Amino acid sequence: MKKHLILLILLFCLPAALLIISPSPIDALPYKPQQAPEAVGVLTPNLHLKEAELLARGEMIGAEDVAVDHLGRIYGGTMDGKILRIADGKTELFVDLTLNGKPARPLGLHFDKQGNLVVCDAWQGLLSISPSGTVSVLTTEAEGTPFAFTDDLDIASDGTIYFSDASSRFNQPDYALDLLEARPWGRLLAYDPNTQKTRVLMESLYFANGVALSSSEDFVLVNETYRYRIQRYWLRGPKAGTQELFIDNLPGLPDGVSGNRKGTFWVALATPRKTSVDRMHEHPWIKNLIAKLPPFLWPKPETYGYVLALNEQGKIVRSLHDPSGEHLQMITSAEEHNGSLYLGSLHNDRIGRLKLE
Repeated sequence: MKKHLILLILLFCLPAALLIISPSPIDALPYKPQQAPEAVGVLTPNLHLKEAELLARGEMIGAEDVAVDHLGRIYGGTMDGKILRIADGKTELFVDLTLNGKPARPLGLHFDKQGNLVVCDAWQGLLSISPSGTVSVLTTEAEGTPFAFTDDLDIASDGTIYFSDASSRFNQPDYALDLLEARPWGRLLAYDPNTQKTRVLMESLYFANGVALSSSEDFVLVNETYRYRIQRYWLRGPKAGTQELFIDNLPGLPDGVSGNRKGTFWVALATPRKTSVDRMHEHPWIKNLIAKLPPFLWPKPETYGYVLALNEQGKIVRSLHDPSGEHLQMITSAEEHNGSLYLGSLHNDRIGRLKLE
């Protein structure tokens, strides 16, 4: 009996000891978030997202962002490195980014004036795809630092492409490690198609994610997902070249942001905040330990659909919800086009289309 007890202790204690002394893949910093805002007023839960039409259900797996061309065809990038499009109600292959033998994960999508689909691919950098499907690499580094996680973009009327490199340390499959480490590895960048040069506008961002220009293109926004906030970078006017906080303490993790060029920004919240995760951020040793565990043991995001509408002064003016997440969940992009809001998701198998009032 005594031998069995010793054996049981060893079976439980030895793995725990090895887990504690083994090196962690991260070097976490402490961070104390503000108390999350209450779900009242404009943030009161509703069922508006359940009214969305579901497109390409079971076919568009992981369309993190959505773009619509001048013919009304709908595009989304999938988990396996393809870009699919919906034309006349049918889903078809537009381009397979893995055919060059490199890994691919298309994220942000946006059409330029020439009809090219500009793509932020997490692995391959900033790409341009012609209407016929020819892929060109625009840029893969800035100021000597290669992109590790090219994420989202918006395109100005002069052709300048504003885009984010979410993390210069962690690649797309390891985005949760960036959250746990709580260090500022992200950047906001600008690519000039005329000079083919890439500039760094902002650095030291906490997971630089969604990017959107204002209606007059005098400033550009970039989401800091793991700080629950959005930063503003001024492009014109007396504050040109400076940055400031646009909105802080959001009720969820902001992923994509888009501007309808009429004064409204749509912010996709991938998941609402969790009190347990906010408290965890205060203890780096816990985060270092969690990072060693298999991902299935990590804290899980809440299954929820959540989108905010902000005005250009940084005020939340509307919220759209699917509290069950059964219809739409983990929404990572919200793009307005011809009176409808197109909703993408990093992990879901569909695109949502919600007719706006």
